[in-house]
Order: sequence, then structure tokens, then C-alpha cells
Amino acid sequence: MVTRQETQLHPSASAGLAAKSVLDVLDARGVTHLIWLPDSESAALFVEVQTAGRPTLIQVCREGEAFGVAAGLIAGGKKPVVLIQSTGLFESGDSLRGLALWLRLPLPLLVGYRGWDASGQSRDSAAWFLEPVLTAWKIPYRLVTGEEDLDALDQVMREASAQHCTLAALITTEWV
Repeated sequence: MVTRQETQLHPSASAGLAAKSVLDVLDARGVTHLIWLPDSESAALFVEVQTAGRPTLIQVCREGEAFGVAAGLIAGGKKPVVLIQSTGLFESGDSLRGLALWLRLPLPLLVGYRGWDASGQSRDSAAWFLEPVLTAWKIPYRLVTGEEDLDALDQVMREASAQHCTLAALITTEWV
């Protein structure tokens, strides 16, 4: 399990996380499908995936649907990733628990960390709960604060597959 204290934070936060760089990591790890409920925060990645034509984009209507879709894809031999905002992760707790965790799906999650503040003093209650909820669900995670943390994203991708479990990369910055 990773905690904020164990994760190296980069105080000189980057100007954002390049969608193209994330797509390069997904490609390198053989990701076949990206499952998410598109939102304004991740619009840059949506455009990059649409332009590249890969991975296959599957849009859901509710965040909880993403885990059932991922389970079916994994059963069919595919390698999906779920991109979800922290508040959507909270909403989808039962399907996350009942599918991804119970079945030990090798499923990387890219989680938008709403309200993240490097000092840990966010005024947004979504930020107060994300790490404790992941810890309670026993989902290991890494912080991705910008381009300098792409290795953490790659590590989540590798470990989810190798350990046959669900892991999360917490995206703390804006997509560019």
C-alpha cells in the first residue's frame, strides 16, 4: 500500500500531464480499451485517443458500469484501463468491490484526484476521502503529479498485470 508520505511529491508541479505521454504509456503496456465517462477534466485525453484511433474507447453512462465492462473485456482476453474521477469512484464503490476487487481483476485505474492539494489541506471534501477510501478498499495507488511521474503510471500498469489486482494512478494535475 502506498501513502502520500511514501510517494515522492514534486513541489515544482508541472504545467500539466500531456495526454500524448499517457497514451504512449498505455500503448507500451498493450492497453486495448479505455473505459470512461468523458468529462471536461479529461477532454485532452479524449481528443488524443480519438485522433490516434487507439485504444478502443468505451463510454459509459454511469461510472459503476465501467467495472462490469472491464470484467467482460478481461474475460475476453483484452487489457482495459478505467479512467474515472474520484467522485465517480465513490459512486461506483459496489461494482468496484464486487467485480474488480472480488475477482482480482488485473485492472489499472486512472483516477482524477478532485481537489488535490500538495499540502494535504484541500477545501474540497472529495480530496479528503480519496486516499482513505482507496486504503480501506486495499487498492494500492501512486500519485501522478505531472510528466515527471510517468514512471509511476507505468508502474501501476505493470503491477496490475503482474499481481493480478486493481491498482490506481491518482492524476493530481490538469490534462494538456
